[in-house]
Amino acid sequence: MLFTDRADAGHRLAESLRHLQAEEPVVLGLPRGGVPVAFEVARALGAQLDVIVVRKLGVPYQRELGFGAIGEGGVRVISDDIVRRGRLDEADLASVEHAEAAELTRQAERFRAGRPRLDLAGRTAIVVDDGIATGATAAAACEVVRAHGAARVVLAVPVAPPDAAERLRGAADEFVCLSTPFAFSAVGEWYRDFSQTPDDEVVALLARASAGPDPSAGSEGADPQTDVAEEVAIDAAGFRLTGDLTVPAGAGAVVMFAHGSGSSRHSPRNRLVAAALNEAGLGTLLFDLLTPAEEANRANVFDIEALAGRLADATGWLRGRFTGPVGYFGASTGAAAALRAAAAPDADIGAVVSRGGRPDLAGPQLPGVRAPTLLIVGGNDPLVLDLNREAEAALRTETRLEIVPGATHLFEERGALQQVADLARDWFVGHLVPSA
Repeated sequence: MLFTDRADAGHRLAESLRHLQAEEPVVLGLPRGGVPVAFEVARALGAQLDVIVVRKLGVPYQRELGFGAIGEGGVRVISDDIVRRGRLDEADLASVEHAEAAELTRQAERFRAGRPRLDLAGRTAIVVDDGIATGATAAAACEVVRAHGAARVVLAVPVAPPDAAERLRGAADEFVCLSTPFAFSAVGEWYRDFSQTPDDEVVALLARASAGPDPSAGSEGADPQTDVAEEVAIDAAGFRLTGDLTVPAGAGAVVMFAHGSGSSRHSPRNRLVAAALNEAGLGTLLFDLLTPAEEANRANVFDIEALAGRLADATGWLRGRFTGPVGYFGASTGAAAALRAAAAPDADIGAVVSRGGRPDLAGPQLPGVRAPTLLIVGGNDPLVLDLNREAEAALRTETRLEIVPGATHLFEERGALQQVADLARDWFVGHLVPSA
């Protein structure tokens, strides 16, 4: 089983956890990579989401060997057997625990941003990670959750090696794992996109979840003062494309997202940006330009003409439901499709933002773009930076190139993705919302 990204894994994992929905569980993501998976699980189950911060206590002279773990609220799980066999004295235990407790406090405060930890007493708790390697941290998390008073502990992961999966069955009341491949060497090999999850993404996802479940309502003929959040089916060039449409009450504009190669509408990076736009009162439409079967052929993700055509068709579909201005947010090859679609004579696009984009793939169409365009590139992404500088010179509309210092292509560095979200929000609000 191969997952597109962590969000895709979360969607699939949620289907195997539907039987727990009636128990009103709490979903707990292991940071950092487990949180995007847990976010989708909690969203599908209509459950509360929190982070479970656990620090393994390693033997001083053999750190990979854990003699226990600590969690928030002073929870302490110690293996007396390993302490005895390792001949560890109180000074050894105190030294390791002190260092790990400081890091645990820092992480918990950073991720929750001032929100209190959810009470687990008497609840069903679903501990979620993006995959299992050895399983030591996941097992420790289950012990900590039980110590916090959870009545039932469920451990859920997309993928794990068979031996670790067998060991973990005894760590929780229920163990759910979608795939246990024998040819297992690393979790990342079972994902198309296994890029690092930055702290900012964890913070943003937890903040979104704490705001409550997304409202669900049909958008056709809907009251403009009513929030809309729904999965939609878009007909484009004879293909059925799936998307997620979110329109806050009173939204004056909608931004359409064109994702890059190897990604999807579930991309946590695009969703973080979309959340920032929603908070600013803008609608968003995240959808897949290719069907799952087409994505298997890598050549399709570089067929910019076809992708731009589908984006244009999807824009027509959106205009049938929404009468306000429309903007495009494109990433990687999706940025080229957005610029090419915006260059069409009848496009009428209000603004374009490119994140780590490949505007060079839009080629001779660049001078035809009339929408104000913001190009965002990481300072440590030299090749793409050069391509965007050339595109800036080729564009004949209002254009700005913003360089995020120290950021690489996927903006995984701390604070980098949030800078992208802030820049995109300000650009779209400034160019799509008349009152701004």
